Amino acid sequence: MSERSKFASVVIARAPAEVYEYVVDPAHLPEWAAGVASGIERRDGRWVAKSPMGEIELRFAPRNEFGVLDHDVVMPDGTVYYNPMRVVPHEGGSEVVFGVRRPTGASDVAWEADVAAVQHDLETLARVLEP
Repeated sequence: MSERSKFASVVIARAPAEVYEYVVDPAHLPEWAAGVASGIERRDGRWVAKSPMGEIELRFAPRNEFGVLDHDVVMPDGTVYYNPMRVVPHEGGSEVVFGVRRPTGASDVAWEADVAAVQHDLETLARVLEP
């Protein structure tokens, strides 16, 4: 069980609906998320990606009007990590917020590295989406 969360976020100078429409499509993940940079594909109704940890499955929240982009990552050993993620209105555009949960037993160093990696991915997302 996770002990607690830290939040990574980025402000993007685009409307929330535009940001959501881009991020909700898993096919865009290799353009901004380093963990699936080598590709993602739809296989037997599931989203499967090659990652630095091996082949992972990604399960996404259904499309919705609230900007919810929550998703589960199923690791090669079957461990499931729930990732809360949102696109919310922000002055001049949108803010994308991602909750990085600390897995039980993770060291401070490992958890901070996870938070930094997510922050880097969100900054890449902003570069991709901003004109």
